[in-house]
Amino acid sequence: MFVISRNTAFTYREKPVSIRQIGRELGVRYVLEGSVRRSGKWFRVNAQLIDAETEAHLWAERFDGDTTELFALQDEITRRIAAALNLEIVGAEAMRPNQHPDGLDCILWGRAAFYKPATQDNYAEAISLFERALALDPGSVEAQSWLSNALAARVLDNLTGSAAAEIERADRLIARALAASPRNPLAHFAKGQVLRAQHRCADAIPEYETALAFNRNDVGAIFMLGHCKLMVGLIEEVIPLEKQAIRLSPRDPYSGKWYWQIGAVHLLQSRTDEAVLWLEQACRSNPTLPLPHAWLTSAFGLRGETERAQAELTETRRMGGDDRYSSIARLKAVAFFGVPKIRALHEATYFAGLRKAGIPEE
Repeated sequence: MFVISRNTAFTYREKPVSIRQIGRELGVRYVLEGSVRRSGKWFRVNAQLIDAETEAHLWAERFDGDTTELFALQDEITRRIAAALNLEIVGAEAMRPNQHPDGLDCILWGRAAFYKPATQDNYAEAISLFERALALDPGSVEAQSWLSNALAARVLDNLTGSAAAEIERADRLIARALAASPRNPLAHFAKGQVLRAQHRCADAIPEYETALAFNRNDVGAIFMLGHCKLMVGLIEEVIPLEKQAIRLSPRDPYSGKWYWQIGAVHLLQSRTDEAVLWLEQACRSNPTLPLPHAWLTSAFGLRGETERAQAELTETRRMGGDDRYSSIARLKAVAFFGVPKIRALHEATYFAGLRKAGIPEE
């Protein structure tokens, strides 16, 4: 992303100039502006993102803190703004009409499609756009990485009939990307996704950690790192990671998964009431995600709330897109539940609650 330097940007400070004029003079599409107010040791930072062509406000956020933690809050504000802009600009760019799209346009359109709910059609749209981007620029590390990521994600969501072939293709793509750009955080993230689709969570962890070393604002890598740590048995490290992702990107389209993961950890550790609170928040954050409803089914089953459990089960099956919730055996066949220690926790809590909710064994 091309960003004007701070020294140039500050020449417009406190001058009566329109956003459109700034956009024309600097050749930028977006302007991030804000203000700082202080009262004693307390201060408030306001930031907003504006489309320089239309002057439409795309995003705004407020940050409060005190001077005793000034540098920590400055770092936090920077990270949260970076995470937010990564999402908002993708959405705004994907909405722009373009008569002659290039590879970057196709990547942005593909990312916008990838952020939609996980369905066969949405995956097909995203993958088609990433393939088009790669055709326009065969050496694009971004296109290779996004296409590999989407193929692995489709396998992970069990929405393809050719999982082995797609994982093999994703692995080839990401090998090319990493060979060309070994420090690219997106490429390492996609490699982690490929390994996770192969149920190699222990091998995926270093890839997500490398992605974060190069881009510490990558909330997707934070979430996946937490998930893989759960699968390998490091359950105590999961909730702090997911809370970090929520703090950095509270309005992220994937935030429902982060709330779900926290709720799942609470349920696995038999803190059922606390699990319900997080799982209900997951449903509110992402109403199209079936996982929180499945885990709520189990939680209500464990609490003996049969009617609520069956209502959640009905919703889970309606949203699921396949038959995985038809029986315990089918669910175990299509999903990975970690190392033996974690599988035992699932058996004692998650599966026990699903059985009480009425899901048959076979």
